[in-house]
Amino acid sequence: MKPALRARLERLAERHAALAEALARPETASDPERLRETATEHARLAPVAEAWARYRAAEARAAEARALLAEERDAELRALAQEELAAAEAELARLEGELQRLLLPRDPNDERNIYLEVRAGTGGDEAALFAGDLFRMYGRYAERKGWKVEVLSAHPGEHGGYKEIIARVVGRGAWSRLKYESGVHRVQRVPVTESQGRIHTSACTVAVLPELPEVERVPIDPAELRIDTFRASGAGGQHVNKTESAVRITHLPTGIVVECQDERSQHKNKARAMALLAAKLLARERERRQSEQAAERRRLVGSGDRSERIRTYNFPQGRVSDHRINLTLYKLEQILGGDMDELVQALHAHHQAAQLAGEG
Repeated sequence: MKPALRARLERLAERHAALAEALARPETASDPERLRETATEHARLAPVAEAWARYRAAEARAAEARALLAEERDAELRALAQEELAAAEAELARLEGELQRLLLPRDPNDERNIYLEVRAGTGGDEAALFAGDLFRMYGRYAERKGWKVEVLSAHPGEHGGYKEIIARVVGRGAWSRLKYESGVHRVQRVPVTESQGRIHTSACTVAVLPELPEVERVPIDPAELRIDTFRASGAGGQHVNKTESAVRITHLPTGIVVECQDERSQHKNKARAMALLAAKLLARERERRQSEQAAERRRLVGSGDRSERIRTYNFPQGRVSDHRINLTLYKLEQILGGDMDELVQALHAHHQAAQLAGEG
């Protein structure tokens, strides 16, 4: 291990120990804000401190095995020492990789809720049906994680599915798990309307945005907004049909349009729509900065933005292929049923490897 990395880990372990001592002091317990900050930092450093302790223990085992090999003449004991040394060195290599990953910069949005948007693209009715499949996939994944899905607006397709559906997904780590889903999702299958059994290719776009706390939202000038109210469609009974509770907001400088028709209250729908608009404006600004900073990399390896195909769902072969990481899984039915963990974990591992290589 490089000396600089070792020194950094030692400092973090010392900081973790100092925070543990601070948590035990009466003056910390009596100050709620101080207690919260100390406990949060202590919890954040715990995985690093624990992995570093395991690394030091493995180093000690390796040193003992080397000493035994240098002194021992008995063949059986030497063989045991050699086995222990090999096991300790393998553990050291694994733990060094784990520590490097733990030290990667954390995405500050990882624990936040998200806005999930699924829109039918090329393919007409079949694209709308596929949008419905994708939304159900995310809904079932959210259910597995114990998250709540709140539909903000939905425009059904003529023969099922959705032309567009926007939802808020509420749950710890929603952004961390689903932030790599933005992009073009392609489906290859025989549509129900196809009489000759030919395979068609259709597409949908998925956008995932983190929900921002109010203090981090982009300032929005009310004079730059056009706000329209209308009668919501869908569930809600007579109330929905009689009141203009749904809200559509247009941000005039950018042309971004958001709407919310989930709540019975126009005031609540407006607040939800404003929060979604703020998230979109921030995402737009971030994309602008990233495009300015990464033009050369985009030229070489692709931008990874929403205009690019990221995944194909092939029904005849029962496979799902993620083109960004060259991963193909023959688990189409399970994945569409919400069993997305293998995909999600592979995308995380790929991103971490890129960061460690200096590309992320």
